[in-house]
Amino acid sequence: MLIALNKPYGVLCQFTDTQGRSTLSTFVEQPGVYAAGRLDRDSEGLLLLTDDGALAHRLTDPRHKQPKTYLAQVEGEPDDRALEALRRGVVLNDGPTLPAAAERAAEPDWLWPRDPPIRERRNIPTSWLRLTLREGRNRQVRRMTAAVGFPTLRLIRVRIGDYDLDGLPPGATRRLA
Repeated sequence: MLIALNKPYGVLCQFTDTQGRSTLSTFVEQPGVYAAGRLDRDSEGLLLLTDDGALAHRLTDPRHKQPKTYLAQVEGEPDDRALEALRRGVVLNDGPTLPAAAERAAEPDWLWPRDPPIRERRNIPTSWLRLTLREGRNRQVRRMTAAVGFPTLRLIRVRIGDYDLDGLPPGATRRLA
C-alpha cells in the first residue's frame, strides 16, 4: 500500500509524540503504514506512507537517488550566481551537496495559506525557487539556500520520484497503490 499525504506545517513525521505536538495520527487513519522519508515539522507537502519495506527503501535510500522537488519561498531575489551555486552543489558543514536542479519559480496559484503566516519584512522582498535534489540530508534545502545568501521562509515538497501532490489539499491523503 502507498498513501500520499499533504503534510501541513507544524506536523511531526511520526505517529506519537510525548510532548503533545501534532503528528501523522491526526491525518492518517490506515494502520500499519509508516513514513517513507521525512519532512521537518516546519516544512509542508508531499509525504509518502507505506506498509511495504522494500518500496520504502527504494524511495528513501540515498543509493537510489530518487529526485525530490521542492518549492522554496526565500528571502530576497536570488541572482544567477546563487542559482548556479545551487546547481553545482554547495559546501555545507557536513560536506558538499550533490548538484541540484534550481530555477526561479512563480508563486503557485494553487498555494494554500500557511498558519501561522511566514514573517514578512517591508524592505526585503521574497521570491520562489524550484529545487530538485537527489539526496536528503537533514534540513538540506534550507541550509543550501542559506549558504547562497537566501534563507528559506517556506518549504513545500511537491514531488518524490514519480509521485506528486497533484492538487491534494493540506491534511488530505490519497491512496496511490
